[in-house]
Amino acid sequence: MDQKSNAFLETEPVGRLMAKYAVPCVISLLVAALYNIVDQIFIANADYLGSYGNAANTVVFPLTVVALSIAVMIGDGCCAFVSISLGRNDKDAAHKSIGSAVLLCAASGLILTAIYLVLQEPILTLFGGQVNEETFYHAKEYFFWITVGVPFYIFGQALNPIIRSDGSPKFAMASTLAGAFVNMVLDPVFIFVFRWGMMGAAVATVLGQIVTAALAVWYLCCMKAVRLERSSFRFHGSLAKKYLPLGICSFLSQISLVMAMAAIQNMTLKYSAIDPIFGQTQYTQIPMAVLGIVMKFFQIVISIAVGLAAGCIPVVGYNIGAGRGDRAKSLFTRLLAAEAIVGAVALLIVELFPRQLIGIFGAANESVYYTDYAVKCFRVYLCMMVLATVNKGTFIYLQSLGRAFASTAISMVREVLFGVGFALLLPLWFGLDGVLYSMPVSDLLTFVVCLAVIISTCRALDFDHTDAQKLCEN
Repeated sequence: MDQKSNAFLETEPVGRLMAKYAVPCVISLLVAALYNIVDQIFIANADYLGSYGNAANTVVFPLTVVALSIAVMIGDGCCAFVSISLGRNDKDAAHKSIGSAVLLCAASGLILTAIYLVLQEPILTLFGGQVNEETFYHAKEYFFWITVGVPFYIFGQALNPIIRSDGSPKFAMASTLAGAFVNMVLDPVFIFVFRWGMMGAAVATVLGQIVTAALAVWYLCCMKAVRLERSSFRFHGSLAKKYLPLGICSFLSQISLVMAMAAIQNMTLKYSAIDPIFGQTQYTQIPMAVLGIVMKFFQIVISIAVGLAAGCIPVVGYNIGAGRGDRAKSLFTRLLAAEAIVGAVALLIVELFPRQLIGIFGAANESVYYTDYAVKCFRVYLCMMVLATVNKGTFIYLQSLGRAFASTAISMVREVLFGVGFALLLPLWFGLDGVLYSMPVSDLLTFVVCLAVIISTCRALDFDHTDAQKLCEN
C-alpha cells in the first residue's frame, strides 16, 4: 500500500497541529471579512458619502454572504471529504472531488451573477434598501460592481479550505492576504483621489478578489498531497453527493444568517420610521448604518471563531478517518477553550471601548444620535459574544466529524428559529430596542442546546477506534 499523504496529521502533537492549521485559517477569514469592512471604513470617512454610504453598504452586505454561503458549502465540504479520504489513503476520491468542486464553483458563480443582475432592485428592496432615496441610489451602484466580482469571490473562497486540506494553510492565507492588500491600497485611491464613491469601493474589492482567485488557480497546478489529472475536472456526481452534505452546514449557517439579517434590517427599517428621533428624515438612515457597523465587528469576531474551528477540519477529518477518536476529542476541548477566550476578549472590547470602535467608522462627521445609538447597539446586541463563539465552534466541529445533519440542525435552530423568530417578535413589545435584544436571546438559548451536544460528542469520541470511524457516518 502506498504511504499515506499528510501522515503527520496522525502523529504530530494536537496543540501544534491546531496552531499550524487554525492560525493561518483565522488570518485568511479575517482578511476575507476585512474586504467589506475596509470598504465601509473608507466610505464612512468620505464626507460626500457618510452615513448614506454606510447604510448602503449594510444593505448589500447580506448579498455578499449569499455568495460566501455557496463558496463555503463547496469548499468546506470538499475540504472535510478530502481530509477523510487522505486519512483512509483514498487518493482517487480526493483528486476527483477537488476537480468536481472547481467546476461547481465556476457554474454557481456565473448563475448567481446572472440572478443578481436581473433582480437587482427587488433584492435590494428586500434588504431594506428603500430606507431613503439617497441610500437606495448608493446601494444600487455598489451592488452592481460587487456582482461583477461574484464568480471570482466564490472561486477564491471555496478554494481556500481545499488548499488547506492539501497541507498548505500558509498559502491559503497568503492568497487571501494578497487580495486584501490590493483592496486596501486601491480603496482610498478610488474613493478619495478619483472620487468614484461606492463604485470605487466596489471595484477595489473586485480587483482584490481576482488576485486571490488567480493565486488559487496557480496552486491547483502544483498541489502536494493531491495530484490533479485531466480526469479530475469532470463532474463526479457520486462524490458530490458525499462532500456537499459535509458543507451543507456551512451553507445553511450562512444562508440562515442572511435570513436573519433580512428580518433584522426590515424590522430596523420599520421601527426606526416610527421612532421619535429616527423617524425624522435626516436621521432615518442612522439605525441601518449603525447596525451595519455592529454586524461588521461581529463578523470579525465570528471570522476568528470560524477560523479556529475550520482550521481543525483537516486534522479532525484525517484522524477520524484513521480511527483516532482520542486525538479528535483532545482537539475539541482545546477548540472550545480557545473559542471562549476569543468571545471574552471581544466582549470586553465592545463593553469598554464602543466609542473608539465607532470612531473608526467616521462618527466624528455624524450627529450625537448616531454615536449614542451605536454605543447602545454594541453593548446590547453583542453582550453574549462568549456563547456565540462557542456555539459557532461546535457547529463546525460537528461538520468536521461528518455529522452534517446534527451540525445543520443546530445551526438552523440558531439562525432561523431563534434569529429570525426573535427579530420579528421582540420589536412588537420593545420597539426598535427589540431588534437589539434578538441576538443575545438567540445565542443564550442556542448554547443550552450546544451544551448537550458537546457532552454527547465528547462521550462518543471516548469509544474505541472502530466506533470513532462510525461516528463520521452518523
